[in-house]
Amino acid sequence: MMIRKLFRTAWKYKAQFISMIIMVAIGVGIFLGFNIEWKSIEADTSSFFEETKYADFRLYAQTGFSEEDIEAVRKIEGVDTATRFFSVNVDLKDSQKAVCLNVSEDYNVSTMLVMKGMEYDENCDGVWLSDRFAEENGLDIGDTLSLVFDGREVSREIVGLIKSGEMMICTPGENQLMPDFASFGFAYVTPKTLDQVMGMAYYPQINLRSNLEKAELEQAAAEALGRTTLTLSKDEHVSYAGALSETEEGQTMGSILPVLFLVIAILTMVTTMHRITVNEKTQIGTLKALGFRDKRILRHYTSYGLVIGIAGTALGIVLGYGIAALIISPDGMMSTYFDLPDWSLVMPSFCWPLLVLIVLLLTLISFLSVRQMLKGTAADALRPYVPKAMKKIVLERLPLWNSLSFGTKWNLRDVLRHKSRSAMTLIGVTGCMILLVGGFGMKDTMAEYLRLLDEDICNYTTRINLSDTASKEDALALAKQVDGDWLASCGVSYGGKAVTLEIYSAENGWIGFVDGNNDPMTLTDDGVYLCQRLMDTARIGDTITFSPYGSEETYEVKVAGYYRSVITESIVITDTCADRLGLSYNITAIFTDRKTDDIETSSVITGKQDKQTMMDSYDSFLDIMNMMVLLLVVAAIVLGINVLYNLGVMSYLERSRELATLKVLGFRDRHVGRLLVSQNLWLTVVGVLIGAPGGVGTLYGLIKALATEYELKLSVSLLTYLFSILLTFGTSLLVGWMVAGKNKKIDMVEALKGAE
Repeated sequence: MMIRKLFRTAWKYKAQFISMIIMVAIGVGIFLGFNIEWKSIEADTSSFFEETKYADFRLYAQTGFSEEDIEAVRKIEGVDTATRFFSVNVDLKDSQKAVCLNVSEDYNVSTMLVMKGMEYDENCDGVWLSDRFAEENGLDIGDTLSLVFDGREVSREIVGLIKSGEMMICTPGENQLMPDFASFGFAYVTPKTLDQVMGMAYYPQINLRSNLEKAELEQAAAEALGRTTLTLSKDEHVSYAGALSETEEGQTMGSILPVLFLVIAILTMVTTMHRITVNEKTQIGTLKALGFRDKRILRHYTSYGLVIGIAGTALGIVLGYGIAALIISPDGMMSTYFDLPDWSLVMPSFCWPLLVLIVLLLTLISFLSVRQMLKGTAADALRPYVPKAMKKIVLERLPLWNSLSFGTKWNLRDVLRHKSRSAMTLIGVTGCMILLVGGFGMKDTMAEYLRLLDEDICNYTTRINLSDTASKEDALALAKQVDGDWLASCGVSYGGKAVTLEIYSAENGWIGFVDGNNDPMTLTDDGVYLCQRLMDTARIGDTITFSPYGSEETYEVKVAGYYRSVITESIVITDTCADRLGLSYNITAIFTDRKTDDIETSSVITGKQDKQTMMDSYDSFLDIMNMMVLLLVVAAIVLGINVLYNLGVMSYLERSRELATLKVLGFRDRHVGRLLVSQNLWLTVVGVLIGAPGGVGTLYGLIKALATEYELKLSVSLLTYLFSILLTFGTSLLVGWMVAGKNKKIDMVEALKGAE
């Protein structure tokens, strides 16, 4: 009998039951989706790094490391294994495509994973090519790959298709955020092949595996080698740093957005279950009169929350895996960023106990809601629910009150009489607005970031990357030949950590700089400029000290200002100021307005990067961003519809007697409908006023937490505010009219007989 009553009651309040199940499903789904996403990234990348023997540290020296150097590093206590490593970007013959050519001298560190073809053989003179790059360019095993290296053409047969932990995020340099597998890939060759091409063994990098702390390794390496070297931990290498960043971003997102949904779902559950039990007061009294004990009635109504919790959680698990699969899969959003062999979905272990806790919490809410109604005798319970007496509000004592319309007075009294329902409506609208402003605002912020990059910073057409062995004279001659600006970059120790020192000659304006307000700025020769992430380390006019790696020299210079860096955490200085300080440097890149085809191949050029190709690669990033924004917008609209419709229907049921009275007094259906809609719109106005700055604040917090490697400036356009407001009001108006339509179906006799 009680089971049949459960189904009958669920059908009677189907709108409330369905909306609650949807709310729980969305909250659980988004919670699981984000948490499965970061946990899957962590598990899949960690497994891949271990499989390819990813290096824990990397030592760099432009002069290269000798065999004696590598033996000295291997003998350091705490170093498990080490290898000399070579990596350089080289062009493909007769194309604008390039690959990063890698050589690991000891195949126990920084290896590759063969997906198809021949396993690694140190005696082979073929090339192992990225399978993603090969697929995009129609290449396969047995084809010949022709590379241009140091001005010489090198042709080798493709013997294997591979993936690599070192190149899991495959970009030609730090200035490009997203991979473009069609234009840039990677390849491995053996040390034997490198010797044949170069005529000597040149390894400017040592990769090693060790559990030592970075400071310990730096000191030990300096003692073993007799000089300081630039030492980067795996946290500072692009692949590991990218995986770690995505993991941390997922954890942050998983702890902010789902909380909003779950809190609203739980608060709505509290309000809804209270209203259901109030409306079921007569039914509860009837059950008591028929002899049902309080415990059995309590179990029956408590089961409502249990059923909602189980159904919503089950749907949420399916939704969560679906959301995660959109992000983590071979065809998902992250596949445009990571090049992984395995895309398994992994749920964090803490999720299961939390899901059980959510179900128990929803059940407890039902238990507490009905327990209050069981107090008193059956006769007390059989009396219909009578709203509490309403005292005069402050406004009613003011002269202004008499000038207000009847509808305004009626709605004000109703809002204050049913404070919990009004508060929940306000929370739902505010949450909807926060999500919309946050989602669209993130898109605005990234659009402004890319606009700065395209229009104010990267004014060149082609970036020419130079060989580490290129002399300063040859580089300057090439820069003059192509009317280019140039960059010299090196690692320096500043404030106890490694940062990049960038020396620019930008007389032609092919490279621009912007300040913290995103306004163009001009570098002076008065000192160095710190990026925004280093602002807290020194004030303008202070003197800072830095030391280039590989040198015992220490330089002191004043801080001339701050600038906004594109990606790297860096210090910028003009070539004039660098020469005045006596800095020794090698030019690493030249920027010009000439197209790649118009630049002749040279022994000092290792690669030519087209700016448009770099900007096109950001389309993949924008696709990810647009998908995230779409998810937020859909979630916000569903949230708004569910909360407003659920509470609107409960409001309609509570006020059926009042609405019937208005109709008896001569109010037509459309007039009563306007009263119902207007109250929703009032609360929507307040929710929008709170949600707009709330969305900006949430977005600011997300940017600070998610984009520590990029210097983003929050940007929210007027169109975002207008569109968010229109969507929120549209949702509120739609739900208001849906609820108002029920006014035509009021049973006048039943609604008016009430308590007597």
